[in-house]
Amino acid sequence: MKLIYTEQSLESLEEALKFIAHKVSYEKLIEIRDSILDAAESLKDNPFVGQKEPYLEHLKLEHRRIIKDNYKIIYRLTEQHIYITDIFDTRQNPVKMKS
Repeated sequence: MKLIYTEQSLESLEEALKFIAHKVSYEKLIEIRDSILDAAESLKDNPFVGQKEPYLEHLKLEHRRIIKDNYKIIYRLTEQHIYITDIFDTRQNPVKMKS
């Protein structure tokens, strides 16, 4: 399966990293980013590992999630692709999750 990041997911990742940038060193920021991206990449080996995301059930697209540290990686599957649709900082109110 091919992994595809939506524009929304990349924007969300950037926002999450900006939020913590003043609290950690540049090296730590890169480490956090890389660990999130590595977790997303691991979905290629086992795309069904994630649980269904209850906050997005209303969309009826079978969104799933995996958790990496303080970040929720939201994705959905098609026959040939894994779409990363959002990267959500779990320290936020889940109502703010973008649909």
